[in-house]
Amino acid sequence: MTQATNNAGKGKTAMQKKTVIWGGGTLVVLGALLAWAFAPRPLPVETAAVVQGRFEAGVDEDAKTRLRDRYSISAPLAGRLARIVLREGDAVRAGDVVARMTPGLPALLDERSLREQQARVTAAQAGVQRAAVRIERSRVALEQARHDLRRSEQLAQQGFVAPARLDTERLAVQAAEKDADAAVQDQQVARADLAQARAALDVVQRPGGTQVGKAFEVLTPVAGRVLRVAQASEGVVALGAVLIEVGDTAQLEVVAPLLSTDALQVHPGSPVRIERWGGPGVLQGRVRSVEPVAFTKVSALGVEEQRVNVLIDLTSPPAQWAALGDGYRVVARVLTREAQDATLVPVSALFPLPASADAAAPPIADSTEFRMAVFVVDGGRARRVPVVLEARGSTHAWVKEGLQAGAQLVVYPPAALADGARVKVRTP
Repeated sequence: MTQATNNAGKGKTAMQKKTVIWGGGTLVVLGALLAWAFAPRPLPVETAAVVQGRFEAGVDEDAKTRLRDRYSISAPLAGRLARIVLREGDAVRAGDVVARMTPGLPALLDERSLREQQARVTAAQAGVQRAAVRIERSRVALEQARHDLRRSEQLAQQGFVAPARLDTERLAVQAAEKDADAAVQDQQVARADLAQARAALDVVQRPGGTQVGKAFEVLTPVAGRVLRVAQASEGVVALGAVLIEVGDTAQLEVVAPLLSTDALQVHPGSPVRIERWGGPGVLQGRVRSVEPVAFTKVSALGVEEQRVNVLIDLTSPPAQWAALGDGYRVVARVLTREAQDATLVPVSALFPLPASADAAAPPIADSTEFRMAVFVVDGGRARRVPVVLEARGSTHAWVKEGLQAGAQLVVYPPAALADGARVKVRTP
């Protein structure tokens, strides 16, 4: 019986040991599971590499094309305009006839006015005859003055005429010559008056005010294309009325209304990229000038903005942008900073360096520069690295100090990401 009791005690002790072992193991496993469950997970992040390449920073703005020179051809006289056959887009050469006009006629005159016009013609004819008589008389007077001068010169050689008399004779010849010239000019005036009087009488004598004379041809001063026909149909137009507009579409420029703060960064000669203009590729341009006067423009949000027109010349071959016309919309990117071999990082990887981290960060050569920071992926952890920016573009920034090419950066870093946190690169 004693032997049986001992065997029973030993079995109970073994059972207790086994229970303790299983319990301890269970607790360890549960602890491990809890530790694993509550342990921080690696944050999934996207990365991009630091590269060496060309850096460009600029100002993007909606712009439009316009003709450098536009010519408005107006009516040189008041009268009847014949129908203009030209249409928008037609090509013209310098000196081509773009319109024909007939001078306007006065209102019908009464009998008294008709007699007055006839009398005017008669008077003009008499004026021409009188001018002819005056010419003959001035010629005779000139010949007489020259004859007197020759005789006085002969007598002066013999000592019978005083030198003062000789000077008087010479002045008389000069006066006679001037008289003859004036007589010729008077005859030209008289003939012009006669022609004008006859034209007026001819208009009055024609029944119904029939148009007289050849139509006046209006010429284009330059070669180009017709931009606008102000009045295509026949009709009466006033003096100075615009008939047609002509311009050379090969002489286009781009006008970009930049904010005045952005225009301060632009200088004549700055390169320009013309994008989204409707054709293939990107056009090249160059800033010709920046207008010195700004103007106020209200944005789509109702905000008043001060803008400055920047004039841009197209430097691409004309055949590449031949389809562009006046007033077409384009997007102009005016480059303000360029570098061929720069350390580039995505703008999405940058964030402001916190004040506490800035105080603890190692000193950088130029502490006056605006300092930013990035997260560099190193050994599965994100390390915050302060950087100094040289310039900033729309998609990439030029890093002056703090990074080397090839480093992997976290782009769009989540708010929960901290210095030294474990990260996992997310694969696309």
